[in-house]
Amino acid sequence: MLAQISTGLVQLHSQYYGKGPTKAKTHMVNDTVVAILRGGFTTVERTLLDQGEVESVYQMRRSFQQAMEEEFRRVIEEATGRKVIAYMSSIHVDPDLAVELFVLEPVEEPTEHDPPEQAPGDDAAT
Repeated sequence: MLAQISTGLVQLHSQYYGKGPTKAKTHMVNDTVVAILRGGFTTVERTLLDQGEVESVYQMRRSFQQAMEEEFRRVIEEATGRKVIAYMSSIHVDPDLAVELFVLEPVEEPTEHDPPEQAPGDDAAT
């Protein structure tokens, strides 16, 4: 599942930026999915960064993330089978990193008063 997420996110970047990250690693802790993408700045972005136009790159990336939010959410929802309730994204210039963070809708835990669920075909009568 985590590899599917990493691959999906890299493919989105590659498809829409023309260049994708060179490495990606996804982690999941409880209801949170964090993907760390390395080496994804385009030639245009790298040129702007080299000229000190860091804020321009941040703004372009924020605009892209807002425009592509549904696509990014879909990658996570398809892989996890859970709804994404929040999505956040950020970049770091040196080293070249992007972080995609997703918060999933909590899974309802049975309370101690709920009876355990029966497996299909189990017969409750004895």
